[in-house]
Parts: sequence; structure tokens; C-alpha cells
Amino acid sequence: MSTRNDDSPVSRAAVWPAAAAVLAIAAALVPVTGAGEWTSWRGPSYTGVSAETGLVDTWSPQGENLIWRHDFVGRSTPVVVDGRVCVIGRTGVDSKIDRQEVVACFDAENGKKLWEHRYNVYMTTVPYNRVGWASLAADSETGNVYAHGVAGQFTAYAPDGTILWSRFLTEEFARLSGYGGRTQTPLVDGDQVIVNFVSVGWGELMPLRHRYFSFDKRTGDLLWVATPGVMAADFNTQGGPAVATVAGRRLLISGNADGWIYALDIATGEKVWGFHLSRRGINVTVAVENEIVFVSHSEENLDNGVMGRMVAIDAKGAGDITKTNEKWRIDEFGGGFPSPAVDAGVVYQVDNSANLHAIDAATGEIRWVYNIGTVGKASPVVADGKIYVPETNGNFHILKLNDDGVELLDKDELTIANGDYAEFYGSVAIAYGRVYFMTEGGVYCLGDKSKPIRPGRTESAKKKVTVGPAVTLQVVPAEIQLEIGQSAEFHVRLLDAAGNVLEEKPAIWSLSGLSGSVKDGTFTPAGDGFQTGKIVAEVGALTAAARARVYPPLPWSFDFEEFETGQFPKQWIGANRIYLAGEKDGAKVLVKAPRGRGLNRTFLYMGPSWLNNYTIEADVLGEGTKRRRPDIGLINSGYILDIGGAKNELEVRSWTAELRMAKQVPFQYEPHTWYRMKMKVVSGATRATVYGKVWKKSDPEPDAWTITAEDPHPIRQGTPGLLGFSPVLLYYDNVSVYAN
Repeated sequence: MSTRNDDSPVSRAAVWPAAAAVLAIAAALVPVTGAGEWTSWRGPSYTGVSAETGLVDTWSPQGENLIWRHDFVGRSTPVVVDGRVCVIGRTGVDSKIDRQEVVACFDAENGKKLWEHRYNVYMTTVPYNRVGWASLAADSETGNVYAHGVAGQFTAYAPDGTILWSRFLTEEFARLSGYGGRTQTPLVDGDQVIVNFVSVGWGELMPLRHRYFSFDKRTGDLLWVATPGVMAADFNTQGGPAVATVAGRRLLISGNADGWIYALDIATGEKVWGFHLSRRGINVTVAVENEIVFVSHSEENLDNGVMGRMVAIDAKGAGDITKTNEKWRIDEFGGGFPSPAVDAGVVYQVDNSANLHAIDAATGEIRWVYNIGTVGKASPVVADGKIYVPETNGNFHILKLNDDGVELLDKDELTIANGDYAEFYGSVAIAYGRVYFMTEGGVYCLGDKSKPIRPGRTESAKKKVTVGPAVTLQVVPAEIQLEIGQSAEFHVRLLDAAGNVLEEKPAIWSLSGLSGSVKDGTFTPAGDGFQTGKIVAEVGALTAAARARVYPPLPWSFDFEEFETGQFPKQWIGANRIYLAGEKDGAKVLVKAPRGRGLNRTFLYMGPSWLNNYTIEADVLGEGTKRRRPDIGLINSGYILDIGGAKNELEVRSWTAELRMAKQVPFQYEPHTWYRMKMKVVSGATRATVYGKVWKKSDPEPDAWTITAEDPHPIRQGTPGLLGFSPVLLYYDNVSVYAN
């Protein structure tokens, strides 16, 4: 695994011996470029700027310069690629049972829907009105589209809508999502698609941190993980990355949940520099022009008691550049949500009160301020001598730039069916001479109806690229889960200092902490128990490793007798410092204690996300008083069976914030009492049925199920796990998982 972080092994070794190095002039393709496409939410240069001309000055929701509109409910920015406008949002407005996240693509010319995919939201507390938060990312080379859902589904779609691959980041990497629903937008660069989020993993990636995960854009294989920062200050952040070439090095530059801005080598994830900006997490996507980074926040500053600041940072640095590379600052600038646009030496940024500022990029001088409304969370785009800037309460402005400031060309108030304003959180996307945007009230295309679009991708000619000696080795995939009886194939990637991928070389393979064999990169586990460890590759003087979790086939059982106090199964995620082995009544059990800091309601995941049609059982006990009652439960295939101590009820659910398919029955909870819980999920093509049963451990198992719920939108697979809300001590014992 190639890692560039503070709590993971580093794969960069001494330079590969010169005799074996590749130092040559090689032919390479310049990345395919889109003809006027908008593949990143901040545009082709990540600056909120388009080179398109001939764009509309005015329009009307009633028809003027409105080429098409399609009913769709969303809150992010469209991407435009290969003649398609693709969006992510929510569906099921009129029917709670049908509430899902949806990804759809429309013909950019006429608005005809080409395809859509709907999928369930589960294992999250994100509310319905914040579904579809992150914008999509598109790839001009392949035409593929990538979606990061609010619950952690990360999916690659082919141009025709075929799902190429999908990862569930919550179950695989313990991605955390806050109730606020802020979700990070992915980014495509070269052969990578990169997504970032706060997580608690396993092994060296166990600590709570905001991390960056790079996947192969074609296969979904994990390439590298970077953990540049310290303990996350916020779980609920949306700050996406931007890409810029600085001093000849291609960097991923992003705000982090720990309040820092980090620059990473985009080929490897190596941290290049960090700038400490805020005491809380960063929600703004940076903009970079002429090797200067522009970013703002609206939280507490580090060095004074005021809230908010905008800064310019010299991106040519290394290490901690907080005290050395600040070019200018504007204090008490509350721009915590919109992202800036920067063009021709001017930074355009909206503050939280919806004031649009024009700021001299060289000096930080505010040239002018223009108010666009009351709530500033959407972001401006500069194109064709104009600024297209939304205001969150459905107001959309087109402003003309002039020497003294801006002139209002057009303002429209966008509404939904009942007449309320249509929330507008993203920005416009500009492509093919048209303006595309999405609100709570629909997807819009503005432009001159007499001018057809001319989509297409242009293949660039081959150019000569100088490649140097290999300095980095990566093992791909960088992390896997597999079952005993399966095998996994690995290969190595060699990179030079500029991030160029070199010709693959034979590797010497070995195992660390794993039983089994690895031959020519194929790992086959042995034994009959759970394993965690690494598959190690050596090429010359370079060494790198991939991480692996190996599971025996069902059934599983855990009685915790083998664990010392404070330990837990190494393959679990979400257990660290929360679900720990301890004692109760002289026996070893799993204990979840109240937390001095952090959330008392947490999830624990035991295994791979591909399991389905199984049953999980456990003994559970919760302490409690009249005022302090716990929740304690089981997880099976994305569904939850939960004893609600305070409500005295038993509940089945999947989506905690919405209770989309939830069902409750009365259940008289008794503190300090051992119960046996049993949960079975039967999932088919069109329906899932969830069965739950709870009885006192001292009593015989009842024949009848205590609760049964059906879901017409089945979650077809998922890891077993435990959950608990622990204002008091909770105990678990004799956990078993077996096939139905």
C-alpha cells in the first residue's frame, strides 16, 4: 500500500539503483480534453471559471432563453461531459417508503433523460433534505461519471449508465457522516478518482482522521490512502480538493476536518505542506491561480477571538507553512461555505451573508462588494465577462463585470411547486455555450435556442515525456477483504519523482502477519480463522505493502474469552476505544462505556459488505436509570434491530434520520437484564424481510418473531455489526453470525 501519512507505513525508499532505473524519453498521451466540458464542480481549472463565450445575459423561468428544464430535486452542481448533463439528488418527495438517492444523466441538447439509478440511503443519520449533497465528478477521457452518496456509496457509471464498480465506504473503511449531511465531492485526475472523508479504520488507519482515498478510475482498486492531519475537529465537512501544478509538481490541495489546508503529491498522497487556518473543519473548496491558494472559513481563528478569515497562501513550500507562506489575510471574513472563483488577478468570494466580494489577488484589497440576498452558501462562476452567482433562497443573479464593479443584468427567483423558494446550493456549470444548473426545483439549461451544442472529446497527439528513476512503489489494490477459499491478485506500480507510471517490473512477494501463499502476485490465504496482515512486494531497493483482512466462511462466533481487557478483534472497524473487551459478572464480555468526548451513538462493523441472507444473534445488557436509558442493537445487511430503552420499544430500521421502512412494537426494557437478540434478513430481487426477536436470556427462546418489517426497496447485502447509544454501560456477549 502506498501511504503518505503520519500513521501508516511509507513506501518511498531509497532511489532505485541507477542500473535498473528507467531514465528515458517515453511517448505518452496528453490526457484527453473535453471540448468545453464541465467535469469538476468548480470547472475545468478548479477555479470557478469558464472560457466559454456567447453566454446569455438574461433569461426567464417562463421561457426566455430557457432551452429546457427537467423536474429533479438536488442541491449540488451538475457535471457536463460527452453531450450529457449528469446530476445527483433525491427522489420520493411524496412517499417516504420511496425516498432514495438518485443519479441521472440528461441529453445536454434537449434535456431528454438518458438514464438514472436510484439507491437506498442507510447506516447514516443524514436527513432527507440533504441527500445528494456532493456534486458528481466526470472523466473527459472515458466519459465515466462518479458519485459519492451521503451514506458512503461510491459508484462509477459508464456513459450509458452501466455500473462499472461500486464501493461502500462506510462498511469498508468506516467512513463517518454527520447529521448535517455535508459530503465531499470526488475528483478525477489522470487514472485516479479521489474521494476524502473522516474515517476510523483498522490497523494503522484506526485513529479518527480525515483521509484521502485514491481509486483506479477504471477498476475501483484502491491505489493509496493519505492521512495528512491530526484528530478531526468536525465529522461534518464538505471541503473538496482542487488540483494545481506548483513548481512543476502536481498537487492535490484541500481543506481538512482538522482545520488545516494540505497539499499532497497527487500521484502518491505524500504530504507536501500544511497550513493551519481554523480551529474547526474546512467546508470551502480552495481555488489556485499562479501558485497562490485562496480559501476562507467562518469559524474561530487560531490567533484571535474573531470568527472567519480569508487568506492567500503561497503554494511553493514544504512542511508547516502556516507562519511563512501567508501572502495576505482578511479578518472577520465569514465565508465558510461558498467556494471562491479566481480570474485574471481577482478573487470573487461570497460570504455567509450573501455579499459578493471582489478581492485583489495580489494584495487582498477588497475592490467592491455587491449584496445578492441573505444566505450565502452557493458559489460564483466567472465566464464571458459575467458572474453567474446564486443565493441559497432561490435567487439567481447574472452580473456584468466592469471597471468599477458589477452591473445587474438579470435576477430571477426560482420556486418549487408549492410556491416556496427553491434552495440553490451549488453553482452553475458552463459547457457548449450554455449554462446548466440544478436547484431544489429542477435542472435548467439556459442558452440561445438557435445554436446547437457541439459536444465531443478531442484526442491529443502523443508527446515526449521525460521519465526518471523509480522512487515510489505501490501495491495495487492497496487494501482488500476476502474469504478463505478465495484468491486475490496484486500488481505493482512504479513511479518516478514526477508521478509518471513506469514499466512494471517483476517483484519479490512475501506475507506479513498472514497465513497462506503469494505467488506472482496472487495471494491465497490458508487456515480457518480471521486474519489481518500485509502482502509485501520488493522491487530493487523499494518495498511496499497492501493490507488485507481475511474472513472464514460463516458461521462466526465471538465470546471474547480470548481477549485481554481493552482488546477487540483486529478485523473489526469502529471498535477502537469504544467497543472493548472487559468483564461482567466474572465473565469476559464486550463493553461499550459512556464517552467523555464524542458521540455515544456509534456503529461497529464485523466483516465484509458482500454478505447477505444471514442471521446475527447476541446477548446484550444495558444499565440505566429512570432518566438515562440506552439503545442497544444489531446490524444485518444494512438494517438495524434496536432496543430503545428510553422509548420502551423495539424498532427495525435502515435509515435512522428518515425511518423510511421502519417499524416499531412496544417492548418493556428492564435495565441490568441480559436479553438475547436475534435478527434475520431475507433479501430477494424485489423485497427484503427483516425479522427480529428479543427475549430474556434466562427464558426459553419464543417461537414467534417479536417484530417483522418489509422493504420494497431491498438492501441486498451488508456487513453484520453492533450498535449502541451508551449514556450508561452496555455489554455484549456470545455474538454469532450464520447463514439462513
